[in-house]
Amino acid sequence: MSLRIVVLAKQVPDTHNVGPDAMTPEGTINRSALPAVFNPDDLNALEQALRLKDKFPGSTISVVTMGLPKSAEVIREALYRGADEGYVVTDRPLGGADTLATSYTLAQAIKHLTPSLSRGEGASPLGGDERGVIILCGRQAIDGDTAQVGPQIAEKLGLTQVTYAEEIVSLDEKARKVVIKRHIDGGVETVEAPLPLVVTVNGSAAPCRPRNAKRVMKYKYATVALEREGNEKLAAAAGKKPYLNITQWGAADIDCDPKQIGKAGSPTNVKKVENIVFKAKESRTMTGSDEDINSLMQELIKEKIIG
Repeated sequence: MSLRIVVLAKQVPDTHNVGPDAMTPEGTINRSALPAVFNPDDLNALEQALRLKDKFPGSTISVVTMGLPKSAEVIREALYRGADEGYVVTDRPLGGADTLATSYTLAQAIKHLTPSLSRGEGASPLGGDERGVIILCGRQAIDGDTAQVGPQIAEKLGLTQVTYAEEIVSLDEKARKVVIKRHIDGGVETVEAPLPLVVTVNGSAAPCRPRNAKRVMKYKYATVALEREGNEKLAAAAGKKPYLNITQWGAADIDCDPKQIGKAGSPTNVKKVENIVFKAKESRTMTGSDEDINSLMQELIKEKIIG
């Protein structure tokens, strides 16, 4: 059995470097002003996808991201590690999307990648063989921390979902069922779910493997059309080697309803983003003397921190 694996990845602002210019006047994140990184949890999801591909030869991994044209860097990073292809959904009307609008747009993109899902089928006849469809993404993105997009996509596609996944343990080819270990409050739970399936992966899952040097050399000039504008070198490379063309989709390409994307489709508005640094009001140096220890214990008890 070969699988059709879709990994949803996001390029996020590095939240360790939030400054006064982090917000636009409209109340959205000023992504161009912040260093961008591959969302950590999505890298964990990519590793689970790569492990499935290793186990089931003939499987393909398609990575989808939504954002500015520069988010194609996420696709390149995925290609370096073993993904097969990438898709960047970028368009001005998509800007300012909250989780509801984002999940709608990504669900539309997934439908275009896997037509069988929009027909209500469990497998897609790609290349003449039946493939199970599994969609993987990180549990949450570090710029929003909502953990909503994955479950919302599953709901919009009408698919079973497994959240907080730590490991995809096994896949039964005949029964088309997946066994997944997930982390829950107080312990670990092992569940079984049918394909097609949406899985959100924890940041505590296995870390993603490093880049492959040969793949870095092969895909370092992979770009979307907007990145190639005005760059003859990149345009020439993509013309000679089709695999360097990362697919670029706009809202119309994936049949998005204009009322459900971007700011228009977002009922949530962020009023303000601040970088808060906690500072101690006072400090005190304690020694190992009986007097200091006794004083500390009395203070902790008085403040009801202990006791």
